[in-house]
Amino acid sequence: MGKNFNKGQATVGFILILAIAAFSLLYWKVNIKFDSVHLVTGVIIGYVLSRSRFGFAGGVKRVYVTGEASLTTALMLMFGITTVAVGAIHYTGLVQFTPFINPVTLGLFLGGFLFGMGMILAGGCASGTLTDSGEGEGGAWIGLIFFILGSVLGVYVKDAITATSIGKAGTGIYLPDYLGIPGAILVSLLGLFAIYWLAKSYENKRKANDAYEKTQFADFEAPIQDDGPFQLFSFKTYHKLFVERWTFITGGILLAFLYVFIVVTSGTQWGVTGVFTSWGVGFLQLLGMEFPGAGFAGAVSDVNNGLVLSSVGMRNVGLILGALAYFLTAGRFKLNFKLKPVDILFYAIGGTLMGVGARLANGCNVGALFSGIVNLSLGGWVFLLTMTLGGLFSLKVFAGKTSTVPIVRCKK
Repeated sequence: MGKNFNKGQATVGFILILAIAAFSLLYWKVNIKFDSVHLVTGVIIGYVLSRSRFGFAGGVKRVYVTGEASLTTALMLMFGITTVAVGAIHYTGLVQFTPFINPVTLGLFLGGFLFGMGMILAGGCASGTLTDSGEGEGGAWIGLIFFILGSVLGVYVKDAITATSIGKAGTGIYLPDYLGIPGAILVSLLGLFAIYWLAKSYENKRKANDAYEKTQFADFEAPIQDDGPFQLFSFKTYHKLFVERWTFITGGILLAFLYVFIVVTSGTQWGVTGVFTSWGVGFLQLLGMEFPGAGFAGAVSDVNNGLVLSSVGMRNVGLILGALAYFLTAGRFKLNFKLKPVDILFYAIGGTLMGVGARLANGCNVGALFSGIVNLSLGGWVFLLTMTLGGLFSLKVFAGKTSTVPIVRCKK
């Protein structure tokens, strides 16, 4: 067996996977098939995100801090594949669904910037916070709690902004209305290629300035270097199948196909944060708070109908379980609640900013960014711009002030 490999954890991991499968089949038998599919899809997404170390926030943070652009370029590949696939679905009418066209409003600009700030301070975006929670990271749990509470606050802020004339201004812009679906796909792909080129150019500049740091795999997830004969029942084989880290490219391609799977099986887009408001309302109602406003009508209805039973809620729970399943089967699960007070503060601030930002922008890096771009909506590109600016702001202003924002390596 490999050094420090925890066989007990691996056993628990496979028991967890079997339990999820049994629970999903039970749901299927009692005719709650839709929710069963959402749960399993979420588990697979969480597993892929964790095993490939894939994350949306890292697309900004990694290249800025280390100069290494592999995650950013993998994100562009994922967006490109999904854009073509979803665009083809739009064009052929293969699946009947309403494209997500996020209105370009003041809320989108402000929300994207606040979300970008928060994801850096909290060490991850919405999907990243969920998977990090499944990995046992205490900071992620703090970020998640304040993300949920911040989502409730965000509804109040959004209502206040939309009550003003400038806050009401704006509309959804569906690129095919101006370019046709093929033209919109082509323009989107050109935009993604431009970002790829910028990221690689920046990487080359950092290399030339000796300010580049190649990302290294952790010892436990690196490929085992062994030229011995193949043995099916060996730790090397187990490590290859269940432990070895997947590349960003592998993760991006798998996530692109999973996004299309969600569209085809549910007729909806992949989203994460919409249900956070409902979770926050449900918790605060237990403390005696009431939410009579129109902005909370959907959340109150979700609470009355069952919080976790919503499609997004089931998928989010699946993300946590999928991450947990990977780290258990890899024998590397570890609870980490050793946090400095200043880090706790920044996790809380980051989570709150993401919650408010996601509500203002009608989504996070999954809902507003990923779903926006692949549905050929200008709103997705606006969110990408403002989220990136917000992320860079936090990376610049808070560098070295908390564990989630390291100091950028400078030229020697």
